[in-house]
Amino acid sequence: MSTLGAALAQQIVERTMKIIPFNVNVMDARGIILASGKAARIGDLHPGAQLALAKRGTVEIDAATVANMPGARAGINLPLSVRGQICGVVGITGEPGAVRQFAELVRVTAEMILEQAQLIQELQREKRYREEFLFQLVKKTGIPPASLEAWAARLGVDLGRPRAVTVLELADDALPPDQALMELQRVQAELAARWPELLSAVLSPRELALLEPFEVPESQQADSAALARRRLQELERIVAPVLHGPAVLAMGIALPGLDGAAASYQAASRTARVGRSRRPEEHLFSYYELSLPVLLSGLDSGWQAEQLRLPLQRLRAFDRKAGSLRKTLAAWFAHGNHPLSTARALHIHRNTLDYRLQKIAELTGLDLADTDDRLLLYVALQLEDEGG
Repeated sequence: MSTLGAALAQQIVERTMKIIPFNVNVMDARGIILASGKAARIGDLHPGAQLALAKRGTVEIDAATVANMPGARAGINLPLSVRGQICGVVGITGEPGAVRQFAELVRVTAEMILEQAQLIQELQREKRYREEFLFQLVKKTGIPPASLEAWAARLGVDLGRPRAVTVLELADDALPPDQALMELQRVQAELAARWPELLSAVLSPRELALLEPFEVPESQQADSAALARRRLQELERIVAPVLHGPAVLAMGIALPGLDGAAASYQAASRTARVGRSRRPEEHLFSYYELSLPVLLSGLDSGWQAEQLRLPLQRLRAFDRKAGSLRKTLAAWFAHGNHPLSTARALHIHRNTLDYRLQKIAELTGLDLADTDDRLLLYVALQLEDEGG
């Protein structure tokens, strides 16, 4: 049932009194005046409205009737209904013969305003319903899976399809929380206008999450990375004109199911962190471009991480000033362990490269010809990059 409040009643009064030369009153379902062209009457009980509500029909009060109805004034009172339910009354003050020609116009105008307000309320309620679903889905607050599945069915969300979470993080830490929240809400409105089916939720004053289907190609990882980048660029074209400051967009892994959405959100958040650390000059990142460092980011603390970083700690202790051995090792991995291309990239002689690689093996105690030892060094480099 539509609720007629004072603000909406005042809107009806102001709109209708612009088109007719008589005073208009709007009453609630109890017959109390909520808004009036004569402000002194607000809050009074309106006898004509009470009679119209009791009869569920139009009531005309002329001068003769006024004498028998204390507090009444001449006029016409019409019940207001929205979708078949009466929610109030609109009254026009004046002799019925003079105001009758305006009665239907005023009623129709008032009910149109009420219908529009009802529709807006429903759209806002639906928006909150969708936003709360995504928030509960990615944050895993303890709602039973069966309830979330029913919620998804109500929204028409097929959880059997792989879906990816993309996070938008505002990069301006100096922006006050209320302004940051307004920024995200503007982005939400812009995205909803472009893609009404896109699920979005503000997770914090600086973080917006988006959930949408993302079909991963079964061929090359590069194909998934290219597809993800195109989608991030498409999103950026929409949100960049709305934002007043820098922001990061990061897409997580696409997975099906309830748990898949939560895992995708965690992957998106880690992708944003890894991307900012490794490529601070960029602002679009996807799991499919940074999958290994994102997967390794869960090993960035604890005794395992300490052991994995140990070989590089020995290397850094020797290489503290120039850092040439660390740079050589990174270039060697970047060029697929190919000596010639690595030497060219570093602008050094092949013999110099061989000497440095031998020194790295000596300092770390690892055999660069052994697959396991090479993997340990590579992982150590990834964790060091992640740690900044």
